[in-house]
Amino acid sequence: MPLYLKLYDETMPDLRPRLEKFLGDLIKKFTLNNVDIVAAPVCKEKTEFDRAVKKLEEEGVDALLTLHLAYSPSLESIESLAKTDLPLIVFDTTPKYDFGTDTTEIALMMNHGIHGVQDLCNLLKRNNKQYFLVTGFWDKPEVFNRVIGKINSAYVAGRMRRSRVGSIGGYFEGMGDFIVDDSDIENFIGTKIIRTKPRDIVELVPRDNDMAVKKELETDLDFFELDDLTDSVHLNSIKIGLAVRKWIKINNLTGFTMNFSRITSRSGFPTIPFLEASKAMARGTGYAGEGDIITAALVGALLSLHPETTFMEMFCPDWKRETVFLSHMGEMNVNLTQNKPILTTKKIPFIDIDDPAVAWGQFKEGKATLINLSPSRKGFNLIVSPVEMLNRDSAGLGKTVTGWFKPNIPLEDFLLNFSNFGGTHHSALVYGDRIEEVKIFGEMMGFNVLMI
Repeated sequence: MPLYLKLYDETMPDLRPRLEKFLGDLIKKFTLNNVDIVAAPVCKEKTEFDRAVKKLEEEGVDALLTLHLAYSPSLESIESLAKTDLPLIVFDTTPKYDFGTDTTEIALMMNHGIHGVQDLCNLLKRNNKQYFLVTGFWDKPEVFNRVIGKINSAYVAGRMRRSRVGSIGGYFEGMGDFIVDDSDIENFIGTKIIRTKPRDIVELVPRDNDMAVKKELETDLDFFELDDLTDSVHLNSIKIGLAVRKWIKINNLTGFTMNFSRITSRSGFPTIPFLEASKAMARGTGYAGEGDIITAALVGALLSLHPETTFMEMFCPDWKRETVFLSHMGEMNVNLTQNKPILTTKKIPFIDIDDPAVAWGQFKEGKATLINLSPSRKGFNLIVSPVEMLNRDSAGLGKTVTGWFKPNIPLEDFLLNFSNFGGTHHSALVYGDRIEEVKIFGEMMGFNVLMI
């Protein structure tokens, strides 16, 4: 949304075409960086700002980005900007990089928008309106990347607010850290919860000779390394996986969760769809175990922009080497293994159903960001920490999901802070340094952001 001054149109009509060229160059740069822009007309008076904000809201944009083409009086725009629920990004920049003593008068008129930014930000503060400010020359990569980072944060926040999470089997009995009333999740985060009964998914299970089953089998044989996997176990996992996948599509889900303890031989499921949970994350669908709707929504939102995201649990500390061992029963984003993922039969003594096929491997090495969304007495905490994923020998741990990370501070301090912040035992892991983007995402969502 470009901001301008009516007086300049009346007294200097040749000025605005020059500034609109700058605006066009900036929009082109955003487009070349895979950002879809909805451009409002240049706004000068209150009615124009009102129409522009309404248009952007109706278009379903993820954020509103303001650009002062020149000075613009804040009282013209503050009412419409303060009322919108869209995340507000204020870009404080100018067309010209070098403004020295030899600069011309026309350059002065084209590069004085910063005091319009100052006027507006003062009013935003006084109206308790959250905004995210980026300052600097627009064509410097580090400046432009900061704007892109905030747009990315808004994109993920938009996906989080519009998330739809399906739940199979409700919550795991007695597991309380991530349990929140459905109404609180929907009202505070925006997540729509779709609860289902096993029989609703059983109706979608394909026949053994279905072409979709055959195609999925061929895909698995190409993608996975098979180890101790019988045809019947593999077939059962494919069939229930395709049923879950169809259920996801029918309900337009961005994520799902399941309580494996409720999926018994009486459910009608041929086995537990652990394999589909891993495949779903690899396709960009969120997942969390044991009925955790909050983390499933978080993983799905992160996957919408960052495909190298997975659900995970911290299992065991290695005090000697200052690392944490990650694992789970049989769910991981199978695109993130150090080597080719392995597909095997998982013998689980405490389930009352046929053995499932599970995909496993070790999470690959590299820089990553650990993210935990936890309920608090008032709202939600978002705990964020940089970690280093390691390549370690896990052969002695058997056929299971494995991974190791080293926190950025001593392990005992990391774990102390994590639990003092109220972190739950379910988290998301995103590869790469996403600290700033995730922090801004949390602030846009209204979460209490806590850094380790």
